[in-house]
Parts: sequence; structure tokens; C-alpha cells
Amino acid sequence: MSMITIEHLRKEFPGLTPLADVNTTINKGDVISIIGPSGTGKSTFLRCLNGLETPTSGKVIVDGEDITSGDCNINLIRRKMGMVFQSFNLFGNLNILENVISAPVNLLKIPKDEAIAEARELLKRVGMLEKQYNYPDELSGGQKQRVAIARAIAMKPEIILFDEPTSALDPTMVGEVLSVIKGLAREGMTMMIVTHEMRFAKDVSTRVFYMDEGIIYEEGTPEQIFDNPQKEKTRKFIKRLKTLTFDVDSATFDLPGINTMIEVFGRDNSLAPRMIRNLNLIFEELTAADLVQKAETLPIHVDIEYSETDESAKISLTYGGEDYDPLESGDPLSAKIVKNIVSSAEHTYTDKNSIVMELRS
Repeated sequence: MSMITIEHLRKEFPGLTPLADVNTTINKGDVISIIGPSGTGKSTFLRCLNGLETPTSGKVIVDGEDITSGDCNINLIRRKMGMVFQSFNLFGNLNILENVISAPVNLLKIPKDEAIAEARELLKRVGMLEKQYNYPDELSGGQKQRVAIARAIAMKPEIILFDEPTSALDPTMVGEVLSVIKGLAREGMTMMIVTHEMRFAKDVSTRVFYMDEGIIYEEGTPEQIFDNPQKEKTRKFIKRLKTLTFDVDSATFDLPGINTMIEVFGRDNSLAPRMIRNLNLIFEELTAADLVQKAETLPIHVDIEYSETDESAKISLTYGGEDYDPLESGDPLSAKIVKNIVSSAEHTYTDKNSIVMELRS
């Protein structure tokens, strides 16, 4: 069942357009993780959904009501949406129990005794009942965020929006917050989560949005996005790819200079010394000792990728000439050296030759 429909959502700031044209539907029970590089509108997207930011154009339809229309009661809409911020936003002058009951008592007009009983149940669910009389400045970051989640649930929302809920936390505290969110997912709570925790997003989500270029650049199941992304920017982000590209256009190219360039790239991106040596060795054996000796292969385009996620590297060579695979038809000793280094190698030929070799640390 559709809860929220977003149509051509656009948000402009002076000199910046984080959201250019966002279109999607959020259904009851969805757990949607929103990932992507910094500055691609992820948090702005959430803030537009509950009216904290006013869209420049487009529609946000919540339960059939367009919240961008002038006659919408945005406060009633916000009661359907819990929001958990990265900065906790707890009231420092209230203890934890008072923080959780404040909105239900003052906005929903729930009797105080009833609100207290429900708040204690919520605090128990997030493991914070024993801290109910403590004040926020007596809690760790992870504890504050768990209280913030309990406070959001206390309003009985139809959906909870999480804006980078772990980004302000010490790494040792991240797990306790993610565990609470996973519990909510198991209970069927509808959620949208802006997060940089890729493993968590893969584990907890029913859908994943990768945001870039001011749009939902690619969306799908966690398996589709994390294991088989269809678009190049998504792939590079998911794999956390570092790349080095250059061309060899002469038989008298600067081999020591290129070796140094590969070494610097490797050190800058924390590649294992052995992997750096092997990348150099592959380049020397296939390019310097083979391909550049054939004038028709020039220029040779070299593309090196290193994945922080997989700790793997790929080196790709693209070159001209007739169908020619140096690992099968080239110098036998060079081919043997390279085959002993790589975990896989694939040669293809269309109008050009391409050979892609993968290494693992």
C-alpha cells in the first residue's frame, strides 16, 4: 500500500540544486536505505518529506494529501513521520523519561500516566529503561541516539526517517544503535534511512536508493544494488573504487615514470606492497615486453581500479590491431608470469582488443 508518492521533487539553494528530479513511491513496510556521496541531496530529500525544507517544485503526497500545497496542515502530517537526527536533539533540561513523554502528552494529549507507561516500555525495548531518570549530558552518544529513537516511536508514527543516525557516534557505539533499527525492521516499521553503513544497509533494507546527480540514480533490492549494480557511478561507490588511468602512445614511453606513478597510486590508497609490485609486473610484461612492440596496438589505454570493499584490483588494457590475446599468443614466459599473478583474466575483441585481469591481496 502506497504511503508516500514523490513526483518531480526539486530543491534549489543559491548556487546549488541537491534535488533535481526525484520520483518514487514509499510503501507500507518498506525499509529503504538511501546511500550516495556527500552532497547528493540525501538529507535534503528526507527534510522535504516532512516539511522541514520547502521543495522548489514537485509534489510530496502523504496518504493522498499533497504537503506542498498551501492549504496542507504540515503539523498533522509530521505526526505521521518520526524523525531521528544525527545530532540527537534531546532536551537537555529534561530527563530521559520526560524527553520521551513530552510530545505524546503535549501534542497527542495522551494522559501522562499512560504516556509514562508506554515510554517505559519503549525505553525497555531500546535498552535504556535503567537510565530513565538520567539527563542527556550523562549519556554516551549511542545511548542518546537510542533515546531519540524511543522518542520518535512514542508518537506512533507511520514511518520513521533516520538522517545519518550513526554519523556522530564513536565507532564503538554504532552497533548498539543499528541493532535497535534492525529490531524495528523485523517488527515491520516503515523506515527511510540515510546511512553510510553499507553492510547494515544491505542487511536491513527491502529497497536501496543510490542518489547522485540530483536524482535517485539507481534503485533496487539490496542484492541488486550491492552485488550487481547496473550503473557505473553506483558500482564505483559501492566498491569504493580508486582509479588510475593513462595511455601509452609510443614504444619509447617512460617505463620508470609509469612504474613510479603506479607505486604512488598504490601507496596513496594503502594497497599491499605485493599488489603494487604485481601491478607493475603485469604492466611491464604485457605492455613493455609485448604490446608496444606492435605499432598497430598503439595507443594502449591502461585502467587500474582498486576496490576498498573487496581489497581487490583490476588492470585493464585496451589496444588496437587485429584480434590478439598476449596471454595466449604472446611471449610464453611473460604469459606464465602474469597468469601466476592474476586470479582471473578475460580477453575480448570487437573493434578493439580488451584484456581485464583481476588481482586479490
